[in-house]
Amino acid sequence: MKAGSMSRFFFFFAGILLVQGCNTQPDKVADEKQKYIIPDTVLSSLKIDTVQKGALVNDLTLTGKVTTNDDNVSKIYPLVSGKIRDIKVALGDYVNKGQTLAVMSSTEMAGYSADLVNAEAGLSVAKKNMDATQDMYKSGIASQKDLLSAETDYQKAQSELGRVKRVLNINGGNTGGEYVITSPISGFVVEKLVTNNTMVRADAGTQLFTISDLKNVWIMANVYESNIGQVHMGDNVEVTTLSYPGKVFHGTVDKMYNVLDPTNKVMKVRIVMSNEDYSLKPEMFASIRVVYKDGEQAMSIPSSALIFDNSRYYVLIYHSKSDVKITPVSVINSIGDRTYISAGVNAGDQVIASQAILIYDALNN
Repeated sequence: MKAGSMSRFFFFFAGILLVQGCNTQPDKVADEKQKYIIPDTVLSSLKIDTVQKGALVNDLTLTGKVTTNDDNVSKIYPLVSGKIRDIKVALGDYVNKGQTLAVMSSTEMAGYSADLVNAEAGLSVAKKNMDATQDMYKSGIASQKDLLSAETDYQKAQSELGRVKRVLNINGGNTGGEYVITSPISGFVVEKLVTNNTMVRADAGTQLFTISDLKNVWIMANVYESNIGQVHMGDNVEVTTLSYPGKVFHGTVDKMYNVLDPTNKVMKVRIVMSNEDYSLKPEMFASIRVVYKDGEQAMSIPSSALIFDNSRYYVLIYHSKSDVKITPVSVINSIGDRTYISAGVNAGDQVIASQAILIYDALNN
C-alpha cells in the first residue's frame, strides 16, 4: 500500500475510534452512577419503610382560648346580706374544701341567732308547761284536753327549734352575727369579685368567688361556617399556646355546639384537656390544629423519607443495596410524621426513611 493511502487509512480508523469513544463515554458514566452500592455499615443503620394506602388525613387550624371546666366549677353567692370585713384569699390561690374565703358581718345572721335563742326558750317553756299539765292531769286538776294542748305546744316548739337550726346551718351556723364564706370544693380561686368593706345583697345575683379544679380544662375553639363540615366529634387535636411555644397538648373534640354565634358567625367546639401540672390557665389564647379524615384515598410515607431538591420532591425507592431509584413524587400534605402522596409511588413500594439525603447525594455524585 502506498504511503499516502496508509496515512488516509490511519486517520479514518482513528476518527472511527474517536467517534465511538465519544458515543460510549456518557453511557459508561451513567453505568457508573447506577452501580452505586450502599455500604453495609450504612445499610445496617438504614430505616426501610413501606408505602401504605389509606384514608387521606387533612388538618385545619382554629383559634380559641382556655376556659374552666364548667362541670368542676363552683360559683359562690351570698345567702345573706351584709358587709365583707375579712377576705382570707387572693385571686389565683389554691384552697381546700371547707376553707374560709371571707367573713361578713350580717344583721340577718344576728336575726337567725336571736331566733335560735327564742326557739330554745320557747321549747323550754313548752316542756315545763307540758310536765306541769301532766302532773295536774294525774291529780285530776287538769282535763285530758288541757294535757293534749300542752303536748301539742311542746311538739310545735320542737319543730320550730329544728327549723331555726336548719336555717342557721344553711347560712353557716355562726351564732355571733357573722356569715363565714367557705369553699365547697378544692381548687383555685379563678374569680374574686369583692373587696373588704363591700356591701353585698343576697338578691343581687352576683357571685363573690369562683372556685375551679384546673386538673382538666376546656379549650373552646371557633369554627367558621366554611369549615364546619371538616370538624367532627372525636377528631384528634393539637393545641399550642403563646406561653409554651414548643409544647404541644393533645386532646379530642368532645362537643360541638350546633349553633352559630350571631355576632361573629362562628360555631363553638369544645376540647377537654387533661391539665395535671396546671400548665393551661383560663383565658390563655390557644391555636388548635384539628386532624381529620376527608374520605379520599392516598399513598402515605414517613415524612423522613421525603427529599426536596430543585423545587421538586423525591423519594428513594429501595430494591436492594445496589438498586436504589430516585423517584419524583407529588405531595398532597404532611400530617405529623406522615406525608401523603398523590403520584410517584405505589402501595407496597419500599422507601428509605432515614439518611435519605446522604444516599440521594451519593447517587447524584
